[in-house]
Amino acid sequence: MQGSLDFDRWSERFAAEWVRGNPLLATRAQYFRGAEQDALDRRLALATPYGWPIGERRAREQATLARRGLNELMAFSPDDLVGTQLASAATIDWSLRNAVANAGFARQRFVFTQFFGLNVTLALALTTGHPVRSARDAENYLARLCALPRALDDGIAEAQAAADAGIVPPGFILDRTIEQIDTFLAPGAERGPLVSALAAGIAALTGADPAPPADLIERAVVEVRERVLPAYARVRALLAEQRRVAGDVAGAWALPDGDAYYARALASETGTHLGAQEIHAIGLREVARIEEEMDALLRGLGHTQGSVSERVRAVNATLAVPEDDGARAHVIAAVQAIVDDAARRAPAAFNLVPAAPIEVRREPALSEKGMAAHYTTPSADGAQPGVYWLPLPDLNPNAPWLGCGLKTTAYHEAIPGHHFQLALELESRTLPYFRKRGAFGYNAAFNEGWALYAERLADESGWYEGDPVGRLGFLQAQLFRARRLVVDTGLHALRWTRAQAIAYGIVPTEVDRYVTWPGQACSYAIGQLRILELRERTKARLGARFSLKAFHDFLLDGGTLPLDVLARELDCWSGAPEKAS
Repeated sequence: MQGSLDFDRWSERFAAEWVRGNPLLATRAQYFRGAEQDALDRRLALATPYGWPIGERRAREQATLARRGLNELMAFSPDDLVGTQLASAATIDWSLRNAVANAGFARQRFVFTQFFGLNVTLALALTTGHPVRSARDAENYLARLCALPRALDDGIAEAQAAADAGIVPPGFILDRTIEQIDTFLAPGAERGPLVSALAAGIAALTGADPAPPADLIERAVVEVRERVLPAYARVRALLAEQRRVAGDVAGAWALPDGDAYYARALASETGTHLGAQEIHAIGLREVARIEEEMDALLRGLGHTQGSVSERVRAVNATLAVPEDDGARAHVIAAVQAIVDDAARRAPAAFNLVPAAPIEVRREPALSEKGMAAHYTTPSADGAQPGVYWLPLPDLNPNAPWLGCGLKTTAYHEAIPGHHFQLALELESRTLPYFRKRGAFGYNAAFNEGWALYAERLADESGWYEGDPVGRLGFLQAQLFRARRLVVDTGLHALRWTRAQAIAYGIVPTEVDRYVTWPGQACSYAIGQLRILELRERTKARLGARFSLKAFHDFLLDGGTLPLDVLARELDCWSGAPEKAS
Protein backbone atom coordinates (compact mmCIF):
# COMPACT_ATOMS: atom_id res chain seq x y z
CA MET A 1 0.00 0.00 0.00
CA GLN A 2 1.26 3.43 -0.91
CA GLY A 3 -0.26 5.50 1.88
CA SER A 4 -0.43 9.26 1.75
CA LEU A 5 2.11 10.95 -0.50
CA ASP A 6 0.89 14.26 0.90
CA PHE A 7 1.94 13.15 4.39
CA ASP A 8 5.37 12.11 3.13
CA ARG A 9 5.88 15.47 1.47
CA TRP A 10 4.59 17.43 4.46
CA SER A 11 6.61 15.49 7.04
CA GLU A 12 9.88 15.94 5.16
CA ARG A 13 9.16 19.62 4.52
CA PHE A 14 8.22 20.33 8.13
CA ALA A 15 11.15 18.34 9.52
CA ALA A 16 13.53 20.34 7.32
CA GLU A 17 12.06 23.56 8.68
CA TRP A 18 12.54 22.23 12.22
CA VAL A 19 16.20 21.42 11.57
CA ARG A 20 16.88 24.84 10.03
CA GLY A 21 16.31 26.34 13.47
CA ASN A 22 19.23 24.33 14.88
CA PRO A 23 22.42 24.72 12.81
CA LEU A 24 24.43 22.41 15.07
CA LEU A 25 21.91 19.60 14.58
CA ALA A 26 22.02 20.29 10.84
CA THR A 27 25.79 19.97 10.86
CA ARG A 28 25.81 16.83 13.01
CA ALA A 29 23.29 15.18 10.68
CA GLN A 30 24.59 16.85 7.48
CA TYR A 31 20.88 17.23 6.86
CA PHE A 32 20.93 19.37 3.71
CA ARG A 33 23.09 19.63 0.63
CA GLY A 34 24.89 22.30 -1.26
CA ALA A 35 24.43 25.96 -0.46
CA GLU A 36 21.81 25.42 2.23
CA GLN A 37 23.98 23.07 4.27
CA ASP A 38 26.97 25.32 3.70
CA ALA A 39 25.08 28.33 5.08
CA LEU A 40 23.98 26.42 8.18
CA ASP A 41 27.54 25.17 8.74
CA ARG A 42 28.53 28.82 9.26
CA ARG A 43 25.90 29.61 11.89
CA LEU A 44 25.29 29.00 15.59
CA ALA A 45 22.14 29.09 17.70
CA LEU A 46 21.24 28.50 21.32
CA ALA A 47 20.56 24.79 20.91
CA THR A 48 22.49 21.55 21.21
CA PRO A 49 23.40 19.23 18.33
CA TYR A 50 20.98 16.73 19.88
CA GLY A 51 17.89 18.84 19.41
CA TRP A 52 17.00 20.58 22.65
CA PRO A 53 17.00 24.38 22.91
CA ILE A 54 19.06 26.38 25.40
CA GLY A 55 17.32 29.37 26.93
CA GLU A 56 13.77 30.62 26.93
CA ARG A 57 13.76 32.55 23.66
CA ARG A 58 14.85 29.62 21.51
CA ALA A 59 12.46 27.27 23.34
CA ARG A 60 9.54 29.60 22.67
CA GLU A 61 10.46 29.87 18.99
CA GLN A 62 10.58 26.10 18.77
CA ALA A 63 7.23 25.78 20.58
CA THR A 64 5.59 28.21 18.16
CA LEU A 65 6.73 26.09 15.24
CA ALA A 66 5.63 22.93 17.08
CA ARG A 67 2.09 24.26 17.57
CA ARG A 68 1.85 25.02 13.88
CA GLY A 69 3.12 21.55 13.06
CA LEU A 70 0.55 19.93 15.32
CA ASN A 71 -2.23 21.85 13.58
CA GLU A 72 -0.96 20.79 10.16
CA LEU A 73 -0.56 17.18 11.28
CA MET A 74 -4.26 17.06 12.20
CA ALA A 75 -5.08 17.33 8.48
CA PHE A 76 -3.91 13.74 7.94
CA SER A 77 -6.27 10.96 8.95
CA PRO A 78 -4.67 7.81 10.38
CA ASP A 79 -6.94 5.89 8.00
CA ASP A 80 -4.91 7.31 5.09
CA LEU A 81 -1.51 6.33 6.54
CA VAL A 82 0.19 2.95 6.35
CA GLY A 83 3.19 1.18 7.88
CA THR A 84 6.06 3.51 8.69
CA GLN A 85 3.86 6.54 8.09
CA LEU A 86 1.78 5.72 11.16
CA ALA A 87 4.86 5.43 13.35
CA SER A 88 6.29 8.61 11.84
CA ALA A 89 3.10 10.57 12.46
CA ALA A 90 2.94 9.35 16.05
CA THR A 91 6.60 10.24 16.57
CA ILE A 92 6.14 13.74 15.19
CA ASP A 93 3.05 14.23 17.34
CA TRP A 94 4.88 13.14 20.51
CA SER A 95 7.96 15.21 19.73
CA LEU A 96 6.04 18.41 19.02
CA ARG A 97 3.81 18.07 22.08
CA ASN A 98 6.91 17.44 24.15
CA ALA A 99 8.58 20.57 22.80
CA VAL A 100 5.52 22.69 23.59
CA ALA A 101 5.28 21.34 27.13
CA ASN A 102 9.01 21.71 27.79
CA ALA A 103 9.05 25.32 26.60
CA GLY A 104 7.00 26.33 29.63
CA PHE A 105 10.00 25.43 31.81
CA ALA A 106 12.89 26.50 29.59
CA ARG A 107 14.03 29.15 32.05
CA GLN A 108 14.53 26.53 34.78
CA ARG A 109 17.15 24.73 32.66
CA PHE A 110 20.50 26.34 33.53
CA VAL A 111 22.24 27.97 30.54
CA PHE A 112 25.87 27.60 31.63
CA THR A 113 26.95 24.36 33.31
CA GLN A 114 29.83 21.90 33.23
CA PHE A 115 27.71 19.30 31.41
CA PHE A 116 26.22 20.29 28.04
CA GLY A 117 25.84 23.92 29.09
CA LEU A 118 26.13 26.47 26.29
CA ASN A 119 29.77 27.06 27.20
CA VAL A 120 30.58 23.38 26.57
CA THR A 121 28.13 22.76 23.72
CA LEU A 122 29.50 25.49 21.47
CA ALA A 123 33.14 24.63 22.04
CA LEU A 124 32.60 20.90 21.46
CA ALA A 125 30.45 21.59 18.41
CA LEU A 126 33.49 23.22 16.83
CA THR A 127 36.33 21.09 18.15
CA THR A 128 34.72 17.65 17.77
CA GLY A 129 31.54 18.20 15.75
CA HIS A 130 32.46 20.48 12.85
CA PRO A 131 33.79 18.51 9.86
CA VAL A 132 36.89 19.83 8.11
CA ARG A 133 36.85 17.93 4.82
CA SER A 134 37.65 20.82 2.52
CA ALA A 135 38.90 24.39 2.39
CA ARG A 136 35.30 25.57 2.56
CA ASP A 137 34.68 23.59 5.77
CA ALA A 138 37.71 25.31 7.30
CA GLU A 139 36.38 28.71 6.30
CA ASN A 140 32.99 27.80 7.79
CA TYR A 141 34.77 26.89 11.02
CA LEU A 142 36.22 30.39 11.13
CA ALA A 143 32.76 31.85 10.45
CA ARG A 144 31.43 29.95 13.46
CA LEU A 145 34.31 31.22 15.57
CA CYS A 146 33.21 34.73 14.60
CA ALA A 147 29.61 33.90 15.60
CA LEU A 148 30.58 32.36 18.93
CA PRO A 149 30.89 35.59 20.99
CA ARG A 150 27.39 36.71 20.00
CA ALA A 151 25.95 33.32 20.96
CA LEU A 152 27.68 33.45 24.34
CA ASP A 153 26.39 36.98 24.93
CA ASP A 154 22.88 35.80 24.07
CA GLY A 155 23.39 33.04 26.62
CA ILE A 156 24.52 35.59 29.20
CA ALA A 157 21.31 37.55 28.62
CA GLU A 158 19.26 34.36 29.07
CA ALA A 159 21.13 33.42 32.25
CA GLN A 160 20.70 36.93 33.64
CA ALA A 161 16.97 36.89 32.93
CA ALA A 162 16.72 33.54 34.71
CA ALA A 163 18.66 34.93 37.68
CA ASP A 164 16.27 37.89 37.85
CA ALA A 165 13.48 35.31 38.15
CA GLY A 166 15.28 33.57 41.02
CA ILE A 167 16.87 30.79 38.98
CA VAL A 168 20.60 30.41 39.68
CA PRO A 169 22.62 27.17 39.64
CA PRO A 170 23.79 25.93 43.04
CA GLY A 171 27.21 27.10 44.14
CA PHE A 172 28.97 23.77 43.57
CA ILE A 173 27.79 23.74 39.93
CA LEU A 174 29.03 27.28 39.46
CA ASP A 175 32.37 26.34 41.01
CA ARG A 176 32.82 23.41 38.64
CA THR A 177 31.78 25.46 35.61
CA ILE A 178 34.10 28.32 36.50
CA GLU A 179 36.96 25.85 36.94
CA GLN A 180 36.16 24.39 33.53
CA ILE A 181 36.18 27.84 31.89
CA ASP A 182 39.49 28.64 33.59
CA THR A 183 40.94 25.46 32.07
CA PHE A 184 39.62 26.56 28.70
CA LEU A 185 41.12 30.04 28.98
CA ALA A 186 44.51 29.01 30.36
CA PRO A 187 46.33 28.00 27.12
CA GLY A 188 45.47 31.28 25.40
CA ALA A 189 44.39 31.59 21.79
CA GLU A 190 47.13 29.94 19.77
CA ARG A 191 47.48 26.81 21.92
CA GLY A 192 43.83 26.53 22.97
CA PRO A 193 41.42 23.86 21.70
CA LEU A 194 39.51 26.06 19.23
CA VAL A 195 42.56 26.96 17.14
CA SER A 196 44.24 23.58 17.66
CA ALA A 197 41.24 21.72 16.27
CA LEU A 198 41.16 23.95 13.19
CA ALA A 199 44.91 23.55 12.68
CA ALA A 200 44.61 19.76 12.93
CA GLY A 201 41.76 19.76 10.42
CA ILE A 202 43.71 21.89 7.97
CA ALA A 203 46.82 19.73 8.40
CA ALA A 204 44.76 16.71 7.37
CA LEU A 205 43.86 18.50 4.12
CA THR A 206 47.39 18.29 2.76
CA GLY A 207 47.21 18.35 -1.01
CA ALA A 208 43.57 19.46 -1.11
CA ASP A 209 42.51 21.54 -4.09
CA PRO A 210 41.72 24.29 -3.44
CA ALA A 211 43.85 24.67 -0.33
CA PRO A 212 42.55 26.69 2.63
CA PRO A 213 43.69 30.34 2.67
CA ALA A 214 47.23 30.54 3.99
CA ASP A 215 46.27 33.04 6.68
CA LEU A 216 43.22 31.14 7.98
CA ILE A 217 44.83 29.92 11.19
CA GLU A 218 46.32 33.34 11.85
CA ARG A 219 42.87 34.92 11.45
CA ALA A 220 41.43 32.30 13.80
CA VAL A 221 44.07 33.11 16.43
CA VAL A 222 43.18 36.81 16.23
CA GLU A 223 39.45 36.08 16.44
CA VAL A 224 39.86 33.81 19.45
CA ARG A 225 42.25 36.17 21.23
CA GLU A 226 40.31 39.38 20.64
CA ARG A 227 36.69 38.24 20.75
CA VAL A 228 36.10 34.61 21.76
CA LEU A 229 38.20 34.42 24.91
CA PRO A 230 36.87 37.78 26.15
CA ALA A 231 33.33 36.42 25.62
CA TYR A 232 34.15 33.37 27.74
CA ALA A 233 35.64 35.74 30.31
CA ARG A 234 32.29 37.56 30.37
CA VAL A 235 30.54 34.26 31.03
CA ARG A 236 32.97 33.59 33.83
CA ALA A 237 32.34 37.02 35.33
CA LEU A 238 28.58 36.41 35.30
CA LEU A 239 28.99 33.04 37.01
CA ALA A 240 31.36 34.51 39.59
CA GLU A 241 28.78 37.22 40.33
CA GLN A 242 26.06 34.58 40.70
CA ARG A 243 28.33 32.52 42.92
CA ARG A 244 28.17 35.21 45.58
CA VAL A 245 24.42 34.74 45.96
CA ALA A 246 24.08 31.03 45.10
CA GLY A 247 22.97 28.49 47.65
CA ASP A 248 23.81 24.82 47.93
CA VAL A 249 20.38 23.26 47.31
CA ALA A 250 20.81 20.60 44.63
CA GLY A 251 17.22 19.87 43.64
CA ALA A 252 14.80 21.32 41.10
CA TRP A 253 12.15 21.50 43.84
CA ALA A 254 13.80 24.69 45.13
CA LEU A 255 13.39 26.56 41.82
CA PRO A 256 10.28 28.59 40.99
CA ASP A 257 7.63 26.07 39.85
CA GLY A 258 10.26 23.45 40.61
CA ASP A 259 7.94 20.52 41.30
CA ALA A 260 6.08 21.06 38.04
CA TYR A 261 9.38 21.49 36.20
CA TYR A 262 10.64 18.16 37.49
CA ALA A 263 7.39 16.36 36.69
CA ARG A 264 7.69 17.67 33.13
CA ALA A 265 11.35 16.62 32.97
CA LEU A 266 10.46 13.07 34.02
CA ALA A 267 7.71 12.85 31.41
CA SER A 268 10.04 14.14 28.71
CA GLU A 269 13.03 12.01 29.59
CA THR A 270 11.31 8.71 30.43
CA GLY A 271 8.43 8.90 27.95
CA THR A 272 6.06 7.70 30.67
CA HIS A 273 3.50 9.11 33.08
CA LEU A 274 5.36 7.79 36.12
CA GLY A 275 5.69 10.24 38.98
CA ALA A 276 8.74 10.84 41.13
CA GLN A 277 7.49 8.68 43.99
CA GLU A 278 6.75 5.76 41.65
CA ILE A 279 10.17 5.98 40.02
CA HIS A 280 11.85 6.26 43.41
CA ALA A 281 10.09 3.05 44.52
CA ILE A 282 11.11 1.23 41.33
CA GLY A 283 14.69 2.31 41.99
CA LEU A 284 14.67 1.02 45.55
CA ARG A 285 13.25 -2.32 44.37
CA GLU A 286 15.86 -2.69 41.64
CA VAL A 287 18.71 -1.69 43.95
CA ALA A 288 17.71 -4.40 46.45
CA ARG A 289 17.41 -7.05 43.72
CA ILE A 290 20.75 -6.26 42.09
CA GLU A 291 22.65 -5.90 45.37
CA GLU A 292 21.48 -9.36 46.41
CA GLU A 293 22.90 -10.85 43.21
CA MET A 294 26.11 -8.87 43.58
CA ASP A 295 26.53 -10.07 47.15
CA ALA A 296 26.50 -13.67 45.99
CA LEU A 297 29.02 -12.98 43.22
CA LEU A 298 31.33 -11.02 45.53
CA ARG A 299 31.28 -13.85 48.07
CA GLY A 300 32.31 -16.19 45.27
CA LEU A 301 35.26 -13.88 44.61
CA GLY A 302 36.26 -14.06 48.27
CA HIS A 303 34.96 -10.62 49.29
CA THR A 304 32.68 -11.27 52.25
CA GLN A 305 33.09 -8.25 54.50
CA GLY A 306 31.61 -4.77 54.12
CA SER A 307 28.83 -3.30 52.02
CA VAL A 308 28.42 -4.17 48.36
CA SER A 309 29.91 -0.79 47.38
CA GLU A 310 32.89 -1.27 49.67
CA ARG A 311 33.57 -4.71 48.25
CA VAL A 312 33.27 -3.47 44.65
CA ARG A 313 35.80 -0.75 45.47
CA ALA A 314 38.09 -3.44 46.86
CA VAL A 315 37.84 -5.35 43.57
CA ASN A 316 38.41 -2.16 41.60
CA ALA A 317 41.52 -1.40 43.64
CA THR A 318 43.09 -4.53 42.17
CA LEU A 319 42.31 -3.20 38.66
CA ALA A 320 43.95 0.21 39.09
CA VAL A 321 46.12 1.31 36.17
CA PRO A 322 49.42 2.94 37.22
CA GLU A 323 49.68 6.61 36.29
CA ASP A 324 52.44 6.88 33.68
CA ASP A 325 52.95 8.42 30.25
CA GLY A 326 51.38 5.52 28.38
CA ALA A 327 48.60 4.64 30.80
CA ARG A 328 45.76 6.41 29.03
CA ALA A 329 46.76 5.12 25.62
CA HIS A 330 46.77 1.63 27.12
CA VAL A 331 43.23 2.10 28.46
CA ILE A 332 41.98 3.39 25.10
CA ALA A 333 43.55 0.41 23.34
CA ALA A 334 42.07 -2.04 25.85
CA VAL A 335 38.57 -0.61 25.38
CA GLN A 336 38.96 -0.66 21.59
CA ALA A 337 39.82 -4.35 21.85
CA ILE A 338 36.63 -4.94 23.88
CA VAL A 339 34.58 -3.15 21.22
CA ASP A 340 36.23 -5.13 18.43
CA ASP A 341 35.49 -8.39 20.28
CA ALA A 342 31.86 -7.32 20.73
CA ALA A 343 31.60 -6.75 16.98
CA ARG A 344 32.72 -10.35 16.41
CA ARG A 345 30.18 -11.71 18.92
CA ALA A 346 27.18 -9.59 17.87
CA PRO A 347 25.99 -11.62 14.82
CA ALA A 348 24.80 -14.35 17.18
CA ALA A 349 22.02 -12.02 18.35
CA PHE A 350 21.66 -9.63 15.41
CA ASN A 351 20.97 -9.89 11.71
CA LEU A 352 21.39 -6.14 11.26
CA VAL A 353 24.81 -4.64 11.99
CA PRO A 354 25.97 -1.17 10.92
CA ALA A 355 28.49 -0.66 8.15
CA ALA A 356 29.98 2.38 9.90
CA PRO A 357 33.09 1.71 12.00
CA ILE A 358 33.35 2.58 15.70
CA GLU A 359 36.42 4.09 17.40
CA VAL A 360 37.31 4.71 21.03
CA ARG A 361 38.78 8.16 21.69
CA ARG A 362 39.75 10.14 24.74
CA GLU A 363 37.39 12.97 25.74
CA PRO A 364 38.87 16.40 24.91
CA ALA A 365 40.60 18.23 27.77
CA LEU A 366 38.01 21.04 27.74
CA SER A 367 35.19 18.78 28.94
CA GLU A 368 37.05 15.80 30.37
CA LYS A 369 36.64 16.66 34.05
CA GLY A 370 32.89 17.18 33.87
CA MET A 371 31.81 14.76 31.15
CA ALA A 372 30.70 11.16 31.41
CA ALA A 373 31.49 8.45 28.86
CA HIS A 374 29.35 9.01 25.78
CA TYR A 375 28.89 8.23 22.08
CA THR A 376 28.61 10.34 18.95
CA THR A 377 27.11 9.05 15.71
CA PRO A 378 29.08 8.58 12.50
CA SER A 379 28.70 11.25 9.86
CA ALA A 380 26.24 10.50 7.09
CA ASP A 381 28.94 10.96 4.44
CA GLY A 382 31.20 8.38 6.06
CA ALA A 383 33.92 10.89 6.85
CA GLN A 384 33.63 10.35 10.62
CA PRO A 385 33.14 7.01 12.39
CA GLY A 386 30.97 6.45 15.41
CA VAL A 387 33.00 7.46 18.45
CA TYR A 388 32.95 6.21 22.03
CA TRP A 389 34.37 9.13 24.03
CA LEU A 390 36.17 8.04 27.19
CA PRO A 391 36.92 10.67 29.88
CA LEU A 392 40.27 10.00 31.54
CA PRO A 393 41.12 13.07 33.68
CA ASP A 394 42.44 10.52 36.14
CA LEU A 395 42.51 6.73 36.16
CA ASN A 396 40.24 6.23 39.14
CA PRO A 397 39.09 2.60 38.76
CA ASN A 398 35.83 3.49 40.50
CA ALA A 399 34.72 5.65 37.57
CA PRO A 400 31.73 3.78 36.07
CA TRP A 401 33.53 3.29 32.74
CA LEU A 402 36.78 1.96 34.26
CA GLY A 403 37.63 -0.80 36.75
CA CYS A 404 35.24 -3.73 36.58
CA GLY A 405 32.90 -1.61 34.42
CA LEU A 406 35.32 -1.42 31.50
CA LYS A 407 33.47 -4.04 29.42
CA THR A 408 29.86 -3.23 30.13
CA THR A 409 30.26 0.50 29.47
CA ALA A 410 31.79 -0.35 26.11
CA TYR A 411 28.77 -2.55 25.36
CA HIS A 412 26.50 0.36 26.34
CA GLU A 413 28.23 3.14 24.43
CA ALA A 414 29.43 1.16 21.42
CA ILE A 415 28.44 -2.42 20.50
CA PRO A 416 25.66 -3.47 20.69
CA GLY A 417 24.45 -0.28 22.40
CA HIS A 418 24.39 3.22 20.99
CA HIS A 419 26.46 2.42 17.92
CA PHE A 420 24.16 -0.33 16.70
CA GLN A 421 20.99 1.65 17.34
CA LEU A 422 22.06 5.05 16.06
CA ALA A 423 24.33 4.01 13.20
CA LEU A 424 21.75 1.56 11.87
CA GLU A 425 19.11 4.28 12.05
CA LEU A 426 21.35 6.50 9.95
CA GLU A 427 21.96 3.70 7.43
CA SER A 428 18.32 2.53 7.23
CA ARG A 429 16.79 1.86 3.82
CA THR A 430 13.23 1.86 5.11
CA LEU A 431 12.92 4.91 7.37
CA PRO A 432 12.03 8.31 5.96
CA TYR A 433 14.93 10.71 5.63
CA PHE A 434 13.94 12.92 8.55
CA ARG A 435 13.92 9.99 10.96
CA LYS A 436 17.21 8.58 9.69
CA ARG A 437 18.84 11.93 10.35
CA GLY A 438 17.22 12.47 13.75
CA ALA A 439 15.41 15.66 12.82
CA PHE A 440 13.46 15.82 16.07
CA GLY A 441 16.45 15.06 18.25
CA TYR A 442 17.38 12.75 21.04
CA ASN A 443 14.83 10.48 22.73
CA ALA A 444 16.45 9.48 26.02
CA ALA A 445 14.07 6.70 27.01
CA PHE A 446 14.50 4.79 23.76
CA ASN A 447 18.18 5.57 23.11
CA GLU A 448 19.40 5.05 26.66
CA GLY A 449 16.90 2.27 27.35
CA TRP A 450 18.27 0.39 24.35
CA ALA A 451 21.88 0.91 25.45
CA LEU A 452 21.14 -0.40 28.94
CA TYR A 453 19.21 -3.29 27.40
CA ALA A 454 22.36 -3.99 25.34
CA GLU A 455 24.37 -4.37 28.55
CA ARG A 456 21.88 -6.96 29.79
CA LEU A 457 21.81 -8.72 26.42
CA ALA A 458 25.60 -9.17 26.63
CA ASP A 459 25.12 -10.93 29.95
CA GLU A 460 22.26 -13.07 28.63
CA SER A 461 24.44 -14.00 25.64
CA GLY A 462 27.33 -15.24 27.78
CA TRP A 463 29.78 -12.47 26.98
CA TYR A 464 31.02 -12.50 30.59
CA GLU A 465 31.48 -16.26 30.69
CA GLY A 466 34.70 -17.06 32.55
CA ASP A 467 35.03 -13.44 33.63
CA PRO A 468 33.32 -12.98 37.01
CA VAL A 469 34.94 -9.57 37.50
CA GLY A 470 33.51 -8.44 34.16
CA ARG A 471 30.10 -9.75 35.18
CA LEU A 472 30.46 -7.87 38.47
CA GLY A 473 30.96 -4.79 36.30
CA PHE A 474 27.72 -5.56 34.49
CA LEU A 475 25.82 -5.83 37.76
CA GLN A 476 27.55 -2.71 39.06
CA ALA A 477 26.41 -0.82 35.94
CA GLN A 478 22.85 -2.06 36.41
CA LEU A 479 23.03 -1.05 40.07
CA PHE A 480 24.40 2.34 39.04
CA ARG A 481 21.36 3.00 36.82
CA ALA A 482 18.96 1.74 39.50
CA ARG A 483 20.61 4.05 42.02
CA ARG A 484 20.16 6.86 39.54
CA LEU A 485 16.40 6.41 39.82
CA VAL A 486 16.66 6.79 43.58
CA VAL A 487 19.14 9.66 43.54
CA ASP A 488 17.59 11.72 40.74
CA THR A 489 14.15 11.60 42.32
CA GLY A 490 15.74 12.01 45.73
CA LEU A 491 17.51 15.21 44.71
CA HIS A 492 14.74 16.81 42.71
CA ALA A 493 11.57 15.70 44.52
CA LEU A 494 12.45 14.28 47.94
CA ARG A 495 14.79 17.15 48.85
CA TRP A 496 17.98 15.16 49.20
CA THR A 497 21.24 17.08 49.58
CA ARG A 498 24.23 16.61 47.29
CA ALA A 499 26.02 14.90 50.18
CA GLN A 500 23.17 12.39 50.54
CA ALA A 501 23.37 11.54 46.86
CA ILE A 502 27.12 10.97 47.06
CA ALA A 503 26.73 8.89 50.21
CA TYR A 504 24.21 6.69 48.37
CA GLY A 505 27.00 5.58 46.05
CA ILE A 506 27.12 8.07 43.16
CA VAL A 507 30.40 9.86 42.45
CA PRO A 508 30.33 13.68 42.70
CA THR A 509 30.71 14.34 38.96
CA GLU A 510 27.68 12.15 38.25
CA VAL A 511 25.61 13.79 40.98
CA ASP A 512 26.45 17.18 39.49
CA ARG A 513 25.31 15.92 36.09
CA TYR A 514 21.90 15.00 37.55
CA VAL A 515 21.63 18.42 39.19
CA THR A 516 22.05 20.16 35.84
CA TRP A 517 19.87 17.75 33.81
CA PRO A 518 16.86 16.69 35.91
CA GLY A 519 15.16 13.46 34.90
CA GLN A 520 17.63 12.34 32.25
CA ALA A 521 19.31 9.88 34.62
CA CYS A 522 15.95 8.11 34.99
CA SER A 523 15.63 7.42 31.26
CA TYR A 524 18.12 4.54 31.31
CA ALA A 525 16.56 2.09 33.74
CA ILE A 526 12.96 3.06 32.95
CA GLY A 527 13.65 2.65 29.22
CA GLN A 528 15.36 -0.70 29.74
CA LEU A 529 12.59 -2.04 31.94
CA ARG A 530 10.01 -1.02 29.37
CA ILE A 531 11.90 -2.69 26.51
CA LEU A 532 12.25 -5.87 28.57
CA GLU A 533 8.55 -5.77 29.39
CA LEU A 534 7.71 -5.39 25.71
CA ARG A 535 10.06 -8.27 24.80
CA GLU A 536 8.34 -10.58 27.27
CA ARG A 537 4.93 -9.50 26.02
CA THR A 538 5.99 -10.18 22.44
CA LYS A 539 7.42 -13.59 23.37
CA ALA A 540 4.16 -14.50 25.09
CA ARG A 541 2.17 -13.51 22.05
CA LEU A 542 4.37 -15.26 19.47
CA GLY A 543 5.33 -18.31 21.52
CA ALA A 544 7.52 -20.68 19.50
CA ARG A 545 7.52 -18.21 16.61
CA PHE A 546 9.48 -15.65 18.65
CA SER A 547 12.98 -14.96 17.36
CA LEU A 548 15.39 -12.81 19.36
CA LYS A 549 17.19 -11.76 16.18
CA ALA A 550 13.90 -10.76 14.58
CA PHE A 551 12.91 -8.81 17.69
CA HIS A 552 16.19 -6.90 17.56
CA ASP A 553 15.80 -6.34 13.83
CA PHE A 554 12.36 -4.86 14.44
CA LEU A 555 13.59 -2.49 17.14
CA LEU A 556 16.66 -1.34 15.25
CA ASP A 557 15.09 -1.16 11.79
CA GLY A 558 12.14 0.80 13.17
CA GLY A 559 14.33 3.66 14.37
CA THR A 560 13.98 5.78 17.48
CA LEU A 561 10.42 5.80 18.79
CA PRO A 562 8.70 7.18 21.90
CA LEU A 563 8.07 4.18 24.14
CA ASP A 564 4.28 4.33 23.83
CA VAL A 565 4.62 4.34 20.05
CA LEU A 566 7.08 1.44 20.23
CA ALA A 567 4.57 -0.56 22.28
CA ARG A 568 1.84 -0.05 19.65
CA GLU A 569 4.21 -0.94 16.82
CA LEU A 570 5.33 -4.14 18.55
CA ASP A 571 1.74 -5.15 19.23
CA CYS A 572 0.95 -4.79 15.53
CA TRP A 573 4.10 -6.71 14.56
CA SER A 574 3.54 -9.58 16.95
CA GLY A 575 -0.10 -9.75 15.92
CA ALA A 576 1.02 -10.60 12.36
CA PRO A 577 3.22 -13.71 12.75
CA GLU A 578 4.02 -13.90 9.06
CA LYS A 579 6.03 -10.64 9.44
CA ALA A 580 7.98 -11.88 12.44
CA SER A 581 10.07 -14.59 10.80
